[in-house]
Amino acid sequence: MLTIRSRSVPAHLEQTLLHAGFSPLHARLYAARGVVQPQELEHQLKHLLPFSQLKNATEMGVRLADAIAAGQRMLIVGDYDCDGATATALGMKGLAAFGAVVDFIVPNRFEYGYGLTPEIVALAAERQPDIIITVDNGIASHAGVEAARALGIEVLITDHHLPADTLPDALIVNPNQPDCGFPSKNLAGVGVMFYVLMALRAALRERGAFAEQTEPNLAQWLDIVALGTVADVVKLDANNRILVEQGLKRMRAGRAAPGIMALFNAAGRFHARASCFDLGFALGPRLNAAGRLDDMSFGINTLLAASEEAALPLARELDQLNRARREIEHGMRAEAELALASVAVDDSFSIALYNPDWHQGVVGIVASRMKDRFHRPTIVFANGNGDEIKGSGRSIAGLHLRDALDLVSKRHPHLISKFGGHAMAAGLSLNVVDFAEFKSAFEAVCRELLNEGDLSRVIETDGELPPDAFVLATAEGLERQVWGQGFPAPVFQGQFRVLEQRIVGEKHSKLKLETPLGIVLEAMQFNYCEPIPRHISAVYKISVNEFRGERILQLQLEHTQACAKPDEAK
Repeated sequence: MLTIRSRSVPAHLEQTLLHAGFSPLHARLYAARGVVQPQELEHQLKHLLPFSQLKNATEMGVRLADAIAAGQRMLIVGDYDCDGATATALGMKGLAAFGAVVDFIVPNRFEYGYGLTPEIVALAAERQPDIIITVDNGIASHAGVEAARALGIEVLITDHHLPADTLPDALIVNPNQPDCGFPSKNLAGVGVMFYVLMALRAALRERGAFAEQTEPNLAQWLDIVALGTVADVVKLDANNRILVEQGLKRMRAGRAAPGIMALFNAAGRFHARASCFDLGFALGPRLNAAGRLDDMSFGINTLLAASEEAALPLARELDQLNRARREIEHGMRAEAELALASVAVDDSFSIALYNPDWHQGVVGIVASRMKDRFHRPTIVFANGNGDEIKGSGRSIAGLHLRDALDLVSKRHPHLISKFGGHAMAAGLSLNVVDFAEFKSAFEAVCRELLNEGDLSRVIETDGELPPDAFVLATAEGLERQVWGQGFPAPVFQGQFRVLEQRIVGEKHSKLKLETPLGIVLEAMQFNYCEPIPRHISAVYKISVNEFRGERILQLQLEHTQACAKPDEAK
């Protein structure tokens, strides 16, 4: 079932923004997204929350400053997704710029799995570090921390995932740990690392470390922070929007890391018009492909490349990996849909799928696609090591996925060997013989936590676009804004007459539409090639289409359905 509804626009917020000088369209859009004060839309760095509010950040800055002064060797243990890769690259660049002796390793998901495990500690010990620094992992690594301590290696944890009931015995910077008063709980792993570098810089300033040398400018790495933040689909609250906006500005100005510039090149995107869409759907997937199919060290080295010339071959290889990932995903999606064809999905509150032939690195993407299609919390499993299977899940509004898995684990302690994640995404491992029991237990928990209304897909729109807004400048202005998770890009609805429809690329519809006031517009509906009725009600985004140097306004149709002619509707 699909419901289309307009977002609520609090009148008092809209009036506040109008009085502050925002246009009626922008005042409506921002009010609908809960913007209370105009300052929330000011993206200067001076408005960033101070690092002093992030629990243990000051202490970790001091500890790192001490380690640099003592020449202690540091080793970053990263994660194999885009957030982990960017956090690792940021840590490498930032710590080295402040004088640290630093290197990194990142677990290969097919050999070692996720996080600071005792096996990874043993691998890390071969590098003889004095300190291990985790990025985008570690909050649940009790055994790993103990294994490191037994070897005389100190562990510093930077993470953003939700903690379990107990914490590892280590210095931890994580906005989601108990008693942390940091107002933004939505920092990505790369954002946490950026704040640790802010604290380190402050500690070094107090010691007069920059009296005879130039102080590194942290802003030079905000392009990396922006990429990891958008790609990890964390909520873009006011603080994260500052980080992303500043990173996008560096990209548009051509001052991004050579590796990021090379990724734009390999993806066929234009850095001068960098947008959140580019980060989430062009650069992010290419970087992620390394961790999904190969070794994320490849992606990290792309970000660390000293020149675009050196980075470009790596970025092109990432592009090829991403193409291979898409082919694997396509086959797995087809098999998943076939498996669900004989199941009454409408009678269930969850989906759990396992196939021994599926690729472990792509299960998360397939889970996301199945969740989008069937609007059910979905977990997809593939073989891990031995009898273990590894699953990646995606959730819907109304179900906190990590908490749901925690409930399953408490009720069935023998089922899940390990798990972790967020409200909307999580990962877990279990024994293959326990899959059927897990599927039943997960369904029971979902039935308890969700109601039937939660299972209906809802498309929220921003109502009708004013006739005078159907111009290129509107699309260009909106395209440059920071939109993403928790701050969604504008989506509008309206009625149109279909003047033309033709199929392009064998699976997309290219259309010419006319509004009731006679405005003629170009439009695309991707992955849809069925005949479209003469008169439609459509949900759409406005975008810029550039072809052979010409830029025009184009509607991107998200959903269409037949409607009566305007005069018949009256």
